[in-house]
Amino acid sequence: MKIIIGKGSCGIAAGANKISERFSEKAASEGLTIEIVTTGCIGMCYLEPIVEVIYDDENNKKIYVKVHDDKAVDEIIKSLAGLENQAGDYLLSAEDEDVLKRQTKVALKNCGLINPENIDEYILNGGYEALKKCLSLNPEAVIAEVKASGIGGRGGAGFPTWFKWQAARDSAGDLKYIICNADEGDPGAFMDRAIIEGDPHCLIEGMIICAYAICSPAAKAEGAVYVRAEYPLAIKRLEIAIADARARGFLGENILGSSFNFDLKIKAGAGAFVCGEETALIASLEGERGMPRLKPPFPAQSGFFGKPSNINNVETYANIPWILRNGSAAFAAMGTEGSKGTKVFALTGKIKKGGLVEIPMGSTIREVIYDIGGGIKDDNEFKAVQMGGPSGGCIPLEKLDTVIDYKSISETGAIMGSGGMVVMDEETCMVNMARFFLDFTCKESCGKCTHCRVGTKRMLEILDRMISGEGKEGDTELLEELSHQIKAGALCGLGQTAPNPVLTTIRYFRNEYEDHTQGKCTAKQCKAMISWHIDEEKCIGCSLCARKCPSAAITGEIKKPYIIDQDKCTKCDVCRSYCKFDAIVKS
Repeated sequence: MKIIIGKGSCGIAAGANKISERFSEKAASEGLTIEIVTTGCIGMCYLEPIVEVIYDDENNKKIYVKVHDDKAVDEIIKSLAGLENQAGDYLLSAEDEDVLKRQTKVALKNCGLINPENIDEYILNGGYEALKKCLSLNPEAVIAEVKASGIGGRGGAGFPTWFKWQAARDSAGDLKYIICNADEGDPGAFMDRAIIEGDPHCLIEGMIICAYAICSPAAKAEGAVYVRAEYPLAIKRLEIAIADARARGFLGENILGSSFNFDLKIKAGAGAFVCGEETALIASLEGERGMPRLKPPFPAQSGFFGKPSNINNVETYANIPWILRNGSAAFAAMGTEGSKGTKVFALTGKIKKGGLVEIPMGSTIREVIYDIGGGIKDDNEFKAVQMGGPSGGCIPLEKLDTVIDYKSISETGAIMGSGGMVVMDEETCMVNMARFFLDFTCKESCGKCTHCRVGTKRMLEILDRMISGEGKEGDTELLEELSHQIKAGALCGLGQTAPNPVLTTIRYFRNEYEDHTQGKCTAKQCKAMISWHIDEEKCIGCSLCARKCPSAAITGEIKKPYIIDQDKCTKCDVCRSYCKFDAIVKS
């Protein structure tokens, strides 16, 4: 009997380590022989900790969810021991099982299914078969297969992967570098982290194949994974995987008996968002401050220490073994004419079922949010979804049926980005939301160019004024003017896309900006422009709000309507959360 416990970052945060210890203790006390195995995130973060029990074969298993206390463990162990309680309350529901069935997993194929720290499990699931196939082909044939698949870079722009590989291959040099951008900096994005934590070998195999295609046989190949230091679990598991791959002959000299040599190292980055831009990433790898460089030359011609370099992100490399193993036609059969394959998204925000999803390109935003994500929390109304992170934009209700591909998403004013989806409901202030993302990019600007360094700061000052109730006529137009100037003049992608959240929210929610210039918050979220009052007709004088108010701003007599002193009120909203009669209202 085997118990598999999800120990991605989400599972560990929900208590998976403690639960694992409890299973060991309880199984021993019941005299049960149980193998406890670690796995990564299966994508259903909202149900963590997730425990899968496999009895005698893969077809005889049960999945238990939200196993986050001793009671849950005890119920499951009793069930395994054949005692009365069958732990039915913790079983994965048919509705949640449907969340998995609606997905098509390529990059996430093994996540949540194998032990990421055991190379044998990866091999048993077809791991390194693509590399073996690759070594039987010439490098040009490998690139041709990647080209036929139609895969575009999953880091955001969707640039044809084969073209970057071919450009690096065509560049002269006796040493070439294969670099993985795992510096995942978008707020609400955790796709790359989950892949490394759950299936590090698919990244390694993808990078080895890339190295063979670009460097073999003339040039020496070296690789580096640039991963943010805030991902300690991902780094740990990647270190284990690299060591195991090296020990098995998949990395190092004369890989699998061939004349091909390639090895990998890890570089832990400081978490600078600008290092998602490839020339800034290269500068950081070289030990310099992460700042972008003018292009050309492009990294394929002159990259890391001036050598030809190829940079793709984690998800891009993770797709490569599947493509080589299953054939380019199988990958190209998924998606749309201009966007092939699948895409991983991180669903966060006001969504019922947050986590990771992988769907074929060509699905709609509505299908992801409602059919897979379960809809909006508390059954509120959908208002918008932010795609592409700080570099992206907000897509409103009327665009909910937009097809997910690079062209269609860009036409909305947003971008695909690395795959973040931050869902917003009717209670979200779009001006404040735009300010949140602009504040992030303003702080993350490397400061190299004036348009980004100064321009985003001026925009942020206007937005700060607006949400503080000090907006004035013409602010909306000034934001638009600054946005276009920054996009036209900034040196790199960070500055060129920083105004996108502002521009898209003005495009679709201009009325909210205009209201803010008149000292009014449409969504009633900006504290400077709203106040709390007690409805005399609904208040029964129970005094609960007065007893809970941390600033003693509420006074009155029992069984008579209470009053809020506006001078003392800190607008914390505690009173409204405790009122059982909807007597406290915002206005």
